[in-house]
Amino acid sequence: MAAHAKKAQMLARQLFKLSLVDGTVSTDRVAGVLAYVEKHKLANPVMVLRAYRRLVVTELAKSHAIVEHAGAIQDATLAGIAAALTQKYRRPVTAAAKANPALLAGLRVKVGDDIYESSIAGQLAALSAAV
Repeated sequence: MAAHAKKAQMLARQLFKLSLVDGTVSTDRVAGVLAYVEKHKLANPVMVLRAYRRLVVTELAKSHAIVEHAGAIQDATLAGIAAALTQKYRRPVTAAAKANPALLAGLRVKVGDDIYESSIAGQLAALSAAV
């Protein structure tokens, strides 16, 4: 990694840390960071902002669950999943439904980089990989 890219990454991480309040991304702090970047002449502002954006998006994804389902899913089920994930991750987690007929039946839940698989398609894939 080039020296300027490494410096941009380091600055983006510092700005990201300033964007957190009690471990959560604060919209006010993000606005402050963007105002700072706009006001000050940074060496590589686009590179810094891209790295900063990746960090913010990754952090926000940790608080949002995508629940893929093959059939109908009830709001109560989504609320239960959100409550269980909120307890597991010790942070508020929201859940949104996304239809995926390829699952055949069951659910696949994605929170950030974590994936919880409980679908027929996932079980069949695991069986074929084991054979």
